[in-house]
Amino acid sequence: MSAPMQPRTTAAYYVQAVLSFALALAALAVGIACLPVSAWMRAFLAVALLYVVTSAFTLAKVVRDRQDAGELTSRVDQARLEKLLAEHDPFKVDGI
Repeated sequence: MSAPMQPRTTAAYYVQAVLSFALALAALAVGIACLPVSAWMRAFLAVALLYVVTSAFTLAKVVRDRQDAGELTSRVDQARLEKLLAEHDPFKVDGI
């Protein structure tokens, strides 16, 4: 059979990605809070920021789910092929 799936990212890469996201989110939130505009404008920008963040998470999840589904289909097809090859006898003559 095939080897188990290996993790694609290291712990350091994961921590770097989380910290980068947190820093960018915090910087943008501080920037919105410090803008010299009315409270309504800041509230609108804050809601827009939340919408962009949630949309990015949703998009990442959809992309990951589609990739996982493709890998599962590929693994099932590979297992079927291995079963057919294991059962196939090239020296067997049918119909004689």
